[in-house]
Amino acid sequence: MRRLLRGHSPDGRRVVREAESDLTRDVSYGFPEWGIPDAPGGYLDLHKFAVTQRDLFRVLNPIPGCPQALRRISKLGVCIRIITHRLYIKYFHKQAIAQTIDWLDHHGIPYWDLCFMEKKTQVGAHLYIQDSKKNILKLTSEGSECITFTNSTNRHMEGLRANTWEEVEAIARDRYSDWRATEWQGVAR
Repeated sequence: MRRLLRGHSPDGRRVVREAESDLTRDVSYGFPEWGIPDAPGGYLDLHKFAVTQRDLFRVLNPIPGCPQALRRISKLGVCIRIITHRLYIKYFHKQAIAQTIDWLDHHGIPYWDLCFMEKKTQVGAHLYIQDSKKNILKLTSEGSECITFTNSTNRHMEGLRANTWEEVEAIARDRYSDWRATEWQGVAR
């Protein structure tokens, strides 16, 4: 979810730009277009540097419209769970968690739960919002409904899609309305 809320461009490019200049926004998984796999230590070392030395999770700007859309969705009564797998690099979990919470609070992003976990399907949400091809495929293969938030790594994929947070909000409102109607059918009046 971290890329989904913050995006990997343009702010994520700031750390890499310390060594490189013209970085494309049209990237694929692992950022080979930026030369990351060939750099000393590859992605993991760059990621660790960005979090521990540049406060990556604290300083990035949210994708336009994200905080506002999530606040409106939350006001409907939707319980927002943020699921992120930020703890996959050892020895700096405290920094990753603290930066994440600071960032969410600073931008006024509402949430009921903040889950740091790889296996997102275990959360059991009614609707997921995801931009990672791997996670989209896993969620949909297990029968979960998932909004694919478009980026350069997933634009070729089929399925429920949103290009902006306003589109995410419209889909979430529809699904929530449908869910509420279904839930009320089983309640004796």
